[in-house]
Amino acid sequence: MVVLSELEIFCSRPHAPTRRVALGTSALPCDPPPGFGGILLGGIVANFIPVIDPEVIPDLKRLMRNLEDGRPVSQPILRHRLQVDTVGLNSVRHRLLGEGERLSFDFDSSGVAEQQVLGAVYAAAELDAATRRSVMGTIRTAIDWVGPVGADLIASLSGIRTGGMLGRMALENPMAWALDQLGFTRPDEAPLLRAGIAPDPRDVQRRYREMLREVHPDHGAAAEGAAQRIAELGEARRILTGR
Repeated sequence: MVVLSELEIFCSRPHAPTRRVALGTSALPCDPPPGFGGILLGGIVANFIPVIDPEVIPDLKRLMRNLEDGRPVSQPILRHRLQVDTVGLNSVRHRLLGEGERLSFDFDSSGVAEQQVLGAVYAAAELDAATRRSVMGTIRTAIDWVGPVGADLIASLSGIRTGGMLGRMALENPMAWALDQLGFTRPDEAPLLRAGIAPDPRDVQRRYREMLREVHPDHGAAAEGAAQRIAELGEARRILTGR
């Protein structure tokens, strides 16, 4: 099991008179956005948002807009104050884990939901401007998520549409994954893979149709696993053509 991204949040005790949040150490790789880091932050929000009072969600979204634009915000937010000092606060860690190609979340249940959601949002605000906007968009997707916090959520947060095919390579380097799925990895095409350059859309479409015929049951291929492989080819085509 490998830790792909991690966020530490320091929280005041649930019954403390002053509600406080601080950020600890983090490893939030977000290249290309949202990356493993953005997926973790979105996962934290999706996991804890259902138990937050719906009436404070507009305040949370307002906070996100201000942070996204780099504007100062007045504390407290959602009845919690952000601070730098961590003395007297409890440490909570959330992780995105990888085992082979399989991804999973590991959430710490300590603290209250508002603290975890605010911690994820404040962590996103510390990213550079371009990445911050992308990750804030990922968090907005998480706020509106309805369903289990698992593979389908990871697919939605990542922008890759077919949850069953998700793996580390697809999320870590979508371009390289898509080139590999459509067979653009022959020795004469290796420079494309190394440089992460998409082939001409006409070549992508041609390769997609060729490989689709090879795996489609209507053309004699086995039915078992065909739907998954067809979905993978379609997603690879989308990544390389942008549509």
